Amino acid sequence: MNWVEAIGYLGTALTIASTAMSTMIPLRVVSILASVAVMTYGILTGSMPVVLTEAIQIPFNAWRLYQMVRLVRDVERAAGGDLSLDWLRPFGESRRIAAGEVLFRKGDPAAEMFLIEGGRFRIEELGLEIRPGAIVGELGMLSPGNLRTGTLVCTEPGVVLGVAYSDVKQLYYQNPEFGFYFLKLTSERLFQTAQAAPDRARAGTEVI
Repeated sequence: MNWVEAIGYLGTALTIASTAMSTMIPLRVVSILASVAVMTYGILTGSMPVVLTEAIQIPFNAWRLYQMVRLVRDVERAAGGDLSLDWLRPFGESRRIAAGEVLFRKGDPAAEMFLIEGGRFRIEELGLEIRPGAIVGELGMLSPGNLRTGTLVCTEPGVVLGVAYSDVKQLYYQNPEFGFYFLKLTSERLFQTAQAAPDRARAGTEVI
């Protein structure tokens, strides 16, 4: 076996290794290395269809790798202190809500969470006002039976960004780091809510 064949076998081995991987970032890295090896082999052997195929795949894998690395970085930054979930905007859909409209009721099946982009909303059972920039409904993904734990009503016309739990779960399964940081972020929100509850009770006011 000469060195040209060795490059070809290396590309084959890397391609097989990438298909066996379950996490997206290592998979994309190995796929890019496999494409480089196979394309090099194609150039050395004069197989232009092989070169063309790998030349097309490399930019796609590189772009997907960039997207996932950027997503993990943004979520890590959020979990480190910035509790804004603006990084979820590309995965959600904005819609306008009229005053008096009920987004969900206590006991309803929960399938998405909301980022409040405008207007005002109120959790009826807690008398808690939800203002722009806040997240509501994310705990339904963690609750038993995925049921809503309260009723959310729009008190002033606004806009919400709905993000389906299925999208969040898919991101979680694709990248364990994303899942870790999302759970950390959700835990911090739970602690913040628990710490704010006694203050609301003592003050008799609504605090976000």
